[in-house]
Amino acid sequence: MEALNKHGIGTFDVVVVNLYPFYDKVTSTEGISFEDGIENIDIGGPAMIRAAAKNHKDVLIVVDSQDYPALLEFLKGNHNDQQFRIKLAWKAFQHVASYDSAVSEWLWKQTVGDKFPPSLTVPISLKSLLRYGENPHQKAAFFIDKSLSEVNAGGIATAIQHHGKEMSYNNYLDADAAWNCVSEFKNPTCVIVKHTNPCGVASRDDILEAYRLAVKADPVSAFGGIVAFNTEVDEALAKEIREFRSPTDGETRMFYEIVVAPSYTKKGLEVLCGKSKTLRILEAKMNEKGKLSLRQVGGGWLAQDSDDLVPEDIQFKVVSEKNPPESELRDAEFAWLCVKHVKSNAIVIAKNNCMLGMGSGQPNRLESLRIALRKAGDEVKGAALASDAFFPFAWKDAVEEACESGIGVITEPGGSIRDNDAIDCCNKYGVSLLFTNVRHFRH
Repeated sequence: MEALNKHGIGTFDVVVVNLYPFYDKVTSTEGISFEDGIENIDIGGPAMIRAAAKNHKDVLIVVDSQDYPALLEFLKGNHNDQQFRIKLAWKAFQHVASYDSAVSEWLWKQTVGDKFPPSLTVPISLKSLLRYGENPHQKAAFFIDKSLSEVNAGGIATAIQHHGKEMSYNNYLDADAAWNCVSEFKNPTCVIVKHTNPCGVASRDDILEAYRLAVKADPVSAFGGIVAFNTEVDEALAKEIREFRSPTDGETRMFYEIVVAPSYTKKGLEVLCGKSKTLRILEAKMNEKGKLSLRQVGGGWLAQDSDDLVPEDIQFKVVSEKNPPESELRDAEFAWLCVKHVKSNAIVIAKNNCMLGMGSGQPNRLESLRIALRKAGDEVKGAALASDAFFPFAWKDAVEEACESGIGVITEPGGSIRDNDAIDCCNKYGVSLLFTNVRHFRH
Protein backbone atom coordinates (compact mmCIF):
# COMPACT_ATOMS: atom_id res chain seq x y z
CA MET A 1 0.00 0.00 0.00
CA GLU A 2 2.92 2.34 0.69
CA ALA A 3 4.14 1.86 -2.89
CA LEU A 4 0.65 2.52 -4.28
CA ASN A 5 0.30 5.70 -2.25
CA LYS A 6 3.80 6.83 -3.17
CA HIS A 7 3.06 6.56 -6.90
CA GLY A 8 -0.54 7.75 -6.68
CA ILE A 9 -2.03 4.45 -7.84
CA GLY A 10 -5.57 3.65 -6.76
CA THR A 11 -6.96 0.27 -5.64
CA PHE A 12 -9.54 -1.95 -7.30
CA ASP A 13 -12.90 -2.65 -5.69
CA VAL A 14 -14.10 -5.09 -8.37
CA VAL A 15 -12.19 -7.35 -10.78
CA VAL A 16 -14.08 -9.08 -13.61
CA VAL A 17 -12.11 -11.50 -15.79
CA ASN A 18 -13.11 -13.59 -18.81
CA LEU A 19 -10.34 -16.05 -19.67
CA TYR A 20 -9.31 -16.97 -23.21
CA PRO A 21 -11.80 -19.56 -24.56
CA PHE A 22 -9.26 -22.39 -24.38
CA TYR A 23 -11.90 -25.17 -24.33
CA ASP A 24 -13.59 -23.85 -27.47
CA LYS A 25 -10.36 -23.50 -29.41
CA VAL A 26 -8.67 -26.83 -28.72
CA THR A 27 -11.86 -28.87 -29.14
CA SER A 28 -13.23 -27.08 -32.22
CA THR A 29 -14.29 -29.25 -35.14
CA GLU A 30 -11.84 -27.40 -37.39
CA GLY A 31 -8.95 -28.51 -35.22
CA ILE A 32 -6.06 -26.40 -33.97
CA SER A 33 -2.29 -26.56 -34.28
CA PHE A 34 -0.09 -27.06 -31.24
CA GLU A 35 1.27 -23.51 -31.61
CA ASP A 36 -2.22 -21.98 -31.73
CA GLY A 37 -3.22 -24.04 -28.73
CA ILE A 38 -0.31 -22.60 -26.75
CA GLU A 39 -1.30 -19.09 -27.84
CA ASN A 40 -4.79 -19.63 -26.42
CA ILE A 41 -3.51 -20.40 -22.93
CA ASP A 42 -4.38 -17.38 -20.78
CA ILE A 43 -1.57 -16.24 -18.46
CA GLY A 44 -2.45 -12.77 -17.22
CA GLY A 45 -6.10 -13.60 -16.58
CA PRO A 46 -5.49 -16.40 -14.06
CA ALA A 47 -2.85 -14.27 -12.33
CA MET A 48 -5.32 -11.42 -11.86
CA ILE A 49 -8.02 -13.81 -10.68
CA ARG A 50 -5.76 -15.40 -8.08
CA ALA A 51 -4.52 -12.04 -6.81
CA ALA A 52 -8.03 -10.64 -6.50
CA ALA A 53 -9.39 -13.82 -4.90
CA LYS A 54 -6.61 -13.84 -2.32
CA ASN A 55 -7.56 -10.27 -1.42
CA HIS A 56 -11.30 -10.95 -1.43
CA LYS A 57 -11.69 -9.03 1.84
CA ASP A 58 -11.25 -5.82 -0.14
CA VAL A 59 -11.79 -6.94 -3.76
CA LEU A 60 -14.83 -8.53 -5.39
CA ILE A 61 -13.70 -11.07 -8.00
CA VAL A 62 -16.18 -12.25 -10.66
CA VAL A 63 -15.42 -14.96 -13.24
CA ASP A 64 -18.95 -16.06 -14.16
CA SER A 65 -21.44 -13.87 -16.05
CA GLN A 66 -24.26 -15.52 -14.10
CA ASP A 67 -22.96 -13.68 -11.02
CA TYR A 68 -23.34 -10.21 -12.60
CA PRO A 69 -26.90 -9.61 -11.30
CA ALA A 70 -25.91 -10.63 -7.75
CA LEU A 71 -22.85 -8.39 -7.97
CA LEU A 72 -24.95 -5.39 -9.04
CA GLU A 73 -27.40 -5.96 -6.18
CA PHE A 74 -24.49 -6.25 -3.76
CA LEU A 75 -22.99 -2.96 -4.97
CA LYS A 76 -26.33 -1.14 -4.92
CA GLY A 77 -26.92 -2.13 -1.33
CA ASN A 78 -23.44 -1.05 -0.26
CA HIS A 79 -23.13 -4.32 1.67
CA ASN A 80 -20.04 -5.68 3.35
CA ASP A 81 -21.09 -9.33 3.38
CA GLN A 82 -17.93 -11.40 3.80
CA GLN A 83 -19.77 -14.61 2.97
CA PHE A 84 -20.61 -13.23 -0.48
CA ARG A 85 -16.98 -12.23 -0.98
CA ILE A 86 -15.73 -15.64 0.15
CA LYS A 87 -18.16 -17.40 -2.20
CA LEU A 88 -16.89 -15.37 -5.16
CA ALA A 89 -13.29 -16.08 -4.15
CA TRP A 90 -13.97 -19.80 -3.91
CA LYS A 91 -15.60 -19.76 -7.32
CA ALA A 92 -12.63 -17.87 -8.75
CA PHE A 93 -10.05 -20.36 -7.49
CA GLN A 94 -12.24 -23.23 -8.69
CA HIS A 95 -12.51 -21.60 -12.12
CA VAL A 96 -8.74 -21.24 -12.43
CA ALA A 97 -8.22 -24.81 -11.22
CA SER A 98 -10.60 -26.16 -13.89
CA TYR A 99 -8.95 -24.03 -16.55
CA ASP A 100 -5.47 -25.21 -15.59
CA SER A 101 -6.68 -28.81 -15.50
CA ALA A 102 -7.94 -28.54 -19.08
CA VAL A 103 -4.63 -27.06 -20.23
CA SER A 104 -2.71 -29.77 -18.39
CA GLU A 105 -4.82 -32.56 -19.91
CA TRP A 106 -4.41 -31.13 -23.42
CA LEU A 107 -0.63 -30.75 -23.06
CA TRP A 108 -0.35 -34.30 -21.73
CA LYS A 109 -2.16 -35.66 -24.77
CA GLN A 110 -0.07 -33.54 -27.14
CA THR A 111 3.37 -34.25 -25.76
CA VAL A 112 3.20 -37.61 -24.01
CA GLY A 113 0.20 -39.43 -25.41
CA ASP A 114 -0.18 -41.84 -22.49
CA LYS A 115 -3.86 -42.20 -21.60
CA PHE A 116 -3.14 -42.46 -17.87
CA PRO A 117 -1.16 -39.47 -16.51
CA PRO A 118 0.52 -39.57 -13.07
CA SER A 119 -2.34 -37.47 -11.72
CA LEU A 120 -5.82 -36.86 -13.05
CA THR A 121 -8.02 -33.81 -12.53
CA VAL A 122 -11.48 -33.75 -14.06
CA PRO A 123 -13.07 -30.28 -14.38
CA ILE A 124 -16.68 -30.88 -13.37
CA SER A 125 -19.28 -28.32 -12.38
CA LEU A 126 -22.71 -28.57 -10.77
CA LYS A 127 -25.53 -28.70 -13.30
CA SER A 128 -28.44 -29.34 -10.98
CA LEU A 129 -29.52 -30.60 -7.59
CA LEU A 130 -31.69 -33.70 -7.84
CA ARG A 131 -34.77 -34.55 -5.79
CA TYR A 132 -32.95 -37.55 -4.38
CA GLY A 133 -30.50 -40.25 -5.39
CA GLU A 134 -31.00 -43.86 -6.35
CA ASN A 135 -33.38 -44.08 -3.39
CA PRO A 136 -35.42 -41.36 -1.63
CA HIS A 137 -33.23 -41.34 1.50
CA GLN A 138 -30.11 -40.46 -0.55
CA LYS A 139 -29.29 -36.85 -1.47
CA ALA A 140 -27.97 -36.33 -5.00
CA ALA A 141 -26.74 -33.83 -7.57
CA PHE A 142 -25.72 -33.92 -11.22
CA PHE A 143 -22.28 -32.65 -12.22
CA ILE A 144 -21.17 -32.09 -15.80
CA ASP A 145 -17.76 -32.42 -17.44
CA LYS A 146 -16.93 -28.77 -18.09
CA SER A 147 -14.50 -29.53 -20.89
CA LEU A 148 -17.41 -31.14 -22.78
CA SER A 149 -20.25 -28.84 -21.78
CA GLU A 150 -18.51 -25.69 -22.96
CA VAL A 151 -18.24 -27.03 -26.50
CA ASN A 152 -21.68 -28.71 -26.35
CA ALA A 153 -20.29 -32.19 -26.93
CA GLY A 154 -22.46 -35.28 -27.19
CA GLY A 155 -24.05 -37.49 -24.58
CA ILE A 156 -26.87 -37.27 -22.06
CA ALA A 157 -25.08 -34.67 -19.93
CA THR A 158 -25.46 -32.04 -22.66
CA ALA A 159 -28.86 -33.20 -23.94
CA ILE A 160 -31.64 -30.64 -24.39
CA GLN A 161 -34.82 -31.42 -22.44
CA HIS A 162 -37.83 -30.23 -24.43
CA HIS A 163 -40.60 -31.43 -22.14
CA GLY A 164 -41.53 -33.29 -18.97
CA LYS A 165 -40.60 -33.56 -15.32
CA GLU A 166 -37.12 -32.78 -14.11
CA MET A 167 -34.62 -35.59 -14.58
CA SER A 168 -33.92 -37.84 -11.60
CA TYR A 169 -30.75 -39.70 -10.64
CA ASN A 170 -32.10 -42.97 -12.06
CA ASN A 171 -33.39 -41.18 -15.17
CA TYR A 172 -29.87 -40.02 -15.99
CA LEU A 173 -28.46 -43.53 -15.56
CA ASP A 174 -31.15 -45.16 -17.70
CA ALA A 175 -31.09 -42.49 -20.40
CA ASP A 176 -27.32 -42.77 -20.63
CA ALA A 177 -27.54 -46.57 -20.98
CA ALA A 178 -30.20 -46.30 -23.70
CA TRP A 179 -28.30 -43.62 -25.62
CA ASN A 180 -25.01 -45.52 -25.42
CA CYS A 181 -26.68 -48.63 -26.81
CA VAL A 182 -28.67 -47.06 -29.65
CA SER A 183 -25.63 -45.04 -30.74
CA GLU A 184 -23.89 -48.32 -31.63
CA PHE A 185 -26.16 -48.99 -34.61
CA LYS A 186 -25.88 -47.59 -38.13
CA ASN A 187 -29.33 -48.61 -39.39
CA PRO A 188 -32.51 -47.02 -37.98
CA THR A 189 -32.79 -48.55 -34.51
CA CYS A 190 -34.96 -48.40 -31.41
CA VAL A 191 -33.64 -49.39 -27.98
CA ILE A 192 -35.77 -49.73 -24.85
CA VAL A 193 -34.00 -49.80 -21.49
CA LYS A 194 -35.13 -50.70 -17.98
CA HIS A 195 -32.78 -50.37 -15.01
CA THR A 196 -29.86 -49.72 -17.43
CA ASN A 197 -30.40 -53.03 -19.27
CA PRO A 198 -31.71 -53.09 -22.86
CA CYS A 199 -34.91 -55.15 -22.81
CA GLY A 200 -35.85 -54.43 -26.42
CA VAL A 201 -33.67 -53.66 -29.46
CA ALA A 202 -34.64 -53.71 -33.13
CA SER A 203 -33.17 -52.34 -36.38
CA ARG A 204 -35.29 -51.82 -39.50
CA ASP A 205 -35.35 -49.54 -42.52
CA ASP A 206 -38.75 -48.45 -41.21
CA ILE A 207 -38.23 -46.95 -37.74
CA LEU A 208 -41.93 -47.48 -36.95
CA GLU A 209 -41.48 -51.22 -37.36
CA ALA A 210 -38.28 -51.10 -35.32
CA TYR A 211 -40.18 -49.44 -32.47
CA ARG A 212 -42.99 -52.01 -32.54
CA LEU A 213 -40.54 -54.92 -32.53
CA ALA A 214 -38.48 -53.43 -29.70
CA VAL A 215 -41.59 -53.20 -27.54
CA LYS A 216 -42.71 -56.69 -28.53
CA ALA A 217 -39.40 -58.18 -27.34
CA ASP A 218 -40.43 -57.62 -23.72
CA PRO A 219 -43.56 -55.46 -23.35
CA VAL A 220 -43.79 -56.01 -19.60
CA SER A 221 -40.30 -54.64 -19.01
CA ALA A 222 -40.71 -51.91 -21.64
CA PHE A 223 -43.61 -50.39 -19.70
CA GLY A 224 -42.14 -47.52 -17.68
CA GLY A 225 -38.84 -47.74 -19.53
CA ILE A 226 -36.69 -45.40 -21.60
CA VAL A 227 -37.05 -45.36 -25.41
CA ALA A 228 -34.11 -44.25 -27.57
CA PHE A 229 -33.87 -43.76 -31.33
CA ASN A 230 -30.84 -43.07 -33.50
CA THR A 231 -32.99 -41.30 -36.10
CA GLU A 232 -35.20 -38.21 -36.08
CA VAL A 233 -38.62 -38.58 -34.48
CA ASP A 234 -41.23 -37.33 -36.95
CA GLU A 235 -44.99 -36.96 -36.60
CA ALA A 236 -45.77 -40.55 -37.65
CA LEU A 237 -43.34 -42.05 -35.13
CA ALA A 238 -44.51 -39.70 -32.39
CA LYS A 239 -48.14 -40.75 -32.97
CA GLU A 240 -47.11 -44.41 -32.80
CA ILE A 241 -45.34 -43.82 -29.48
CA ARG A 242 -48.31 -41.84 -28.17
CA GLU A 243 -51.03 -44.31 -29.11
CA PHE A 244 -49.25 -47.69 -29.07
CA ARG A 245 -51.01 -50.32 -26.97
CA SER A 246 -49.17 -52.93 -24.95
CA PRO A 247 -48.91 -56.27 -26.81
CA THR A 248 -49.69 -58.03 -23.52
CA ASP A 249 -53.38 -57.02 -23.49
CA GLY A 250 -53.84 -54.84 -26.60
CA GLU A 251 -55.54 -52.14 -24.52
CA THR A 252 -53.11 -50.44 -22.13
CA ARG A 253 -51.24 -47.51 -23.64
CA MET A 254 -47.50 -47.87 -23.23
CA PHE A 255 -46.03 -45.56 -20.59
CA TYR A 256 -42.44 -44.33 -20.75
CA GLU A 257 -40.25 -42.23 -18.51
CA ILE A 258 -38.09 -40.79 -21.29
CA VAL A 259 -37.81 -40.58 -25.07
CA VAL A 260 -34.37 -39.65 -26.38
CA ALA A 261 -33.40 -39.02 -30.01
CA PRO A 262 -30.92 -36.95 -32.04
CA SER A 263 -33.68 -34.63 -33.31
CA TYR A 264 -37.44 -34.09 -33.60
CA THR A 265 -39.59 -32.51 -36.27
CA LYS A 266 -41.81 -29.66 -35.09
CA LYS A 267 -44.97 -31.76 -35.43
CA GLY A 268 -43.30 -34.80 -33.92
CA LEU A 269 -42.37 -32.82 -30.82
CA GLU A 270 -45.88 -31.38 -30.52
CA VAL A 271 -47.44 -34.84 -30.68
CA LEU A 272 -45.06 -36.30 -28.09
CA CYS A 273 -45.60 -33.39 -25.71
CA GLY A 274 -49.30 -34.23 -25.81
CA LYS A 275 -48.75 -37.82 -24.65
CA SER A 276 -48.07 -36.91 -21.03
CA LYS A 277 -47.13 -33.90 -18.93
CA THR A 278 -44.45 -35.95 -17.23
CA LEU A 279 -42.81 -37.59 -20.29
CA ARG A 280 -39.23 -36.37 -20.49
CA ILE A 281 -38.22 -35.65 -24.10
CA LEU A 282 -34.47 -35.38 -24.66
CA GLU A 283 -32.52 -34.34 -27.74
CA ALA A 284 -28.93 -35.60 -27.60
CA LYS A 285 -25.84 -35.57 -29.75
CA MET A 286 -23.83 -38.73 -30.36
CA ASN A 287 -21.27 -39.56 -27.68
CA GLU A 288 -17.65 -38.59 -28.02
CA LYS A 289 -15.55 -41.73 -28.42
CA GLY A 290 -12.17 -42.35 -26.84
CA LYS A 291 -12.97 -40.82 -23.45
CA LEU A 292 -11.83 -42.42 -20.23
CA SER A 293 -14.43 -44.33 -18.26
CA LEU A 294 -14.13 -43.55 -14.54
CA ARG A 295 -15.67 -45.47 -11.67
CA GLN A 296 -15.33 -44.88 -7.95
CA VAL A 297 -14.36 -47.52 -5.41
CA GLY A 298 -13.74 -47.02 -1.72
CA GLY A 299 -10.76 -44.69 -1.43
CA GLY A 300 -9.98 -44.48 -5.12
CA TRP A 301 -10.99 -44.48 -8.77
CA LEU A 302 -10.75 -46.99 -11.59
CA ALA A 303 -10.04 -45.66 -15.08
CA GLN A 304 -10.28 -47.52 -18.38
CA ASP A 305 -10.89 -47.01 -22.08
CA SER A 306 -14.52 -46.90 -23.10
CA ASP A 307 -15.70 -50.12 -24.78
CA ASP A 308 -16.00 -48.53 -28.22
CA LEU A 309 -15.30 -51.55 -30.43
CA VAL A 310 -17.66 -52.06 -33.37
CA PRO A 311 -18.17 -55.14 -35.60
CA GLU A 312 -15.68 -53.76 -38.14
CA ASP A 313 -12.99 -54.02 -35.44
CA ILE A 314 -13.73 -57.69 -34.79
CA GLN A 315 -13.00 -60.89 -36.67
CA PHE A 316 -15.94 -63.26 -36.29
CA LYS A 317 -14.00 -66.51 -36.70
CA VAL A 318 -15.94 -69.66 -37.58
CA VAL A 319 -14.57 -72.51 -35.42
CA SER A 320 -17.34 -75.07 -36.03
CA GLU A 321 -17.80 -77.48 -38.92
CA LYS A 322 -20.91 -75.61 -40.02
CA ASN A 323 -20.52 -72.20 -41.66
CA PRO A 324 -23.40 -69.86 -40.82
CA PRO A 325 -25.37 -68.40 -43.74
CA GLU A 326 -25.18 -64.66 -44.36
CA SER A 327 -28.44 -64.03 -42.50
CA GLU A 328 -27.12 -65.72 -39.35
CA LEU A 329 -23.86 -63.76 -39.57
CA ARG A 330 -25.82 -60.50 -39.62
CA ASP A 331 -27.84 -61.66 -36.63
CA ALA A 332 -24.64 -62.69 -34.84
CA GLU A 333 -23.22 -59.17 -35.26
CA PHE A 334 -26.49 -57.64 -34.09
CA ALA A 335 -26.62 -59.85 -30.99
CA TRP A 336 -22.95 -59.07 -30.28
CA LEU A 337 -23.68 -55.31 -30.35
CA CYS A 338 -26.60 -55.82 -27.97
CA VAL A 339 -24.78 -58.02 -25.47
CA LYS A 340 -22.12 -55.32 -24.98
CA HIS A 341 -24.73 -53.29 -23.12
CA VAL A 342 -26.24 -56.02 -20.94
CA LYS A 343 -25.03 -56.54 -17.37
CA SER A 344 -22.85 -59.63 -16.88
CA ASN A 345 -23.36 -62.51 -16.99
CA ALA A 346 -25.07 -61.59 -20.24
CA ILE A 347 -26.80 -63.62 -22.95
CA VAL A 348 -28.70 -62.13 -25.91
CA ILE A 349 -30.81 -64.03 -28.45
CA ALA A 350 -31.67 -62.23 -31.70
CA LYS A 351 -33.12 -62.89 -35.14
CA ASN A 352 -33.71 -60.63 -38.14
CA ASN A 353 -32.01 -57.70 -36.38
CA CYS A 354 -34.36 -57.92 -33.43
CA MET A 355 -33.66 -58.92 -29.84
CA LEU A 356 -35.88 -61.85 -28.87
CA GLY A 357 -34.67 -62.32 -25.31
CA MET A 358 -31.86 -61.51 -22.94
CA GLY A 359 -30.60 -62.74 -19.59
CA SER A 360 -28.59 -60.38 -17.43
CA GLY A 361 -26.86 -59.99 -14.10
CA GLN A 362 -26.90 -63.64 -13.07
CA PRO A 363 -23.97 -65.07 -11.08
CA ASN A 364 -23.72 -67.96 -13.55
CA ARG A 365 -24.05 -68.00 -17.33
CA LEU A 366 -26.45 -70.95 -17.39
CA GLU A 367 -29.15 -69.00 -15.54
CA SER A 368 -28.74 -66.03 -17.88
CA LEU A 369 -29.17 -68.42 -20.82
CA ARG A 370 -32.34 -69.92 -19.39
CA ILE A 371 -33.86 -66.48 -18.84
CA ALA A 372 -33.02 -65.46 -22.42
CA LEU A 373 -34.47 -68.70 -23.83
CA ARG A 374 -37.68 -68.25 -21.85
CA LYS A 375 -38.05 -64.71 -23.19
CA ALA A 376 -37.37 -65.80 -26.79
CA GLY A 377 -39.89 -68.64 -26.66
CA ASP A 378 -40.64 -70.50 -29.90
CA GLU A 379 -38.85 -67.86 -32.00
CA VAL A 380 -35.50 -69.22 -30.83
CA LYS A 381 -35.32 -71.68 -33.77
CA GLY A 382 -32.48 -70.59 -36.05
CA ALA A 383 -31.73 -67.48 -33.98
CA ALA A 384 -28.33 -66.07 -33.03
CA LEU A 385 -27.03 -66.21 -29.46
CA ALA A 386 -24.29 -63.93 -28.12
CA SER A 387 -22.47 -64.30 -24.81
CA ASP A 388 -20.44 -61.49 -23.24
CA ALA A 389 -17.76 -63.97 -22.10
CA PHE A 390 -16.67 -67.54 -22.83
CA PHE A 391 -18.60 -70.58 -21.65
CA PRO A 392 -16.67 -72.37 -18.87
CA PHE A 393 -18.62 -75.57 -19.54
CA ALA A 394 -20.41 -76.96 -22.58
CA TRP A 395 -21.82 -80.48 -22.07
CA LYS A 396 -24.90 -80.61 -19.84
CA ASP A 397 -24.47 -76.85 -19.44
CA ALA A 398 -25.18 -73.60 -21.30
CA VAL A 399 -23.79 -74.56 -24.71
CA GLU A 400 -25.67 -77.85 -24.92
CA GLU A 401 -28.91 -76.30 -23.64
CA ALA A 402 -28.59 -73.58 -26.26
CA CYS A 403 -28.01 -76.14 -29.00
CA GLU A 404 -30.94 -78.27 -27.86
CA SER A 405 -33.22 -75.21 -27.97
CA GLY A 406 -32.71 -74.81 -31.72
CA ILE A 407 -30.26 -71.89 -31.75
CA GLY A 408 -28.64 -71.52 -35.19
CA VAL A 409 -25.39 -69.73 -34.33
CA ILE A 410 -23.51 -68.94 -31.11
CA THR A 411 -21.06 -66.06 -30.74
CA GLU A 412 -18.65 -65.89 -27.82
CA PRO A 413 -15.11 -64.64 -27.16
CA GLY A 414 -13.53 -68.06 -26.73
CA GLY A 415 -10.48 -68.47 -24.52
CA SER A 416 -11.73 -71.17 -22.16
CA ILE A 417 -9.64 -74.25 -21.42
CA ARG A 418 -12.76 -76.13 -22.53
CA ASP A 419 -13.20 -74.36 -25.88
CA ASN A 420 -12.90 -77.73 -27.64
CA ASP A 421 -15.89 -79.00 -25.67
CA ALA A 422 -17.96 -76.05 -26.91
CA ILE A 423 -16.82 -76.71 -30.49
CA ASP A 424 -17.56 -80.45 -30.25
CA CYS A 425 -20.98 -79.78 -28.75
CA CYS A 426 -21.93 -77.35 -31.53
CA ASN A 427 -20.69 -79.82 -34.15
CA LYS A 428 -22.82 -82.58 -32.64
CA TYR A 429 -25.98 -80.47 -32.93
CA GLY A 430 -25.10 -78.82 -36.24
CA VAL A 431 -24.84 -75.34 -34.74
CA SER A 432 -22.41 -72.69 -36.01
CA LEU A 433 -19.92 -71.33 -33.46
CA LEU A 434 -18.07 -68.03 -33.81
CA PHE A 435 -15.16 -66.79 -31.70
CA THR A 436 -14.48 -63.04 -31.47
CA ASN A 437 -11.51 -63.00 -29.06
CA VAL A 438 -13.17 -59.97 -27.43
CA ARG A 439 -14.90 -60.07 -24.05
CA HIS A 440 -17.61 -57.61 -23.01
CA PHE A 441 -17.98 -57.84 -19.24
CA ARG A 442 -20.19 -55.12 -17.77
CA HIS A 443 -20.39 -54.86 -13.99
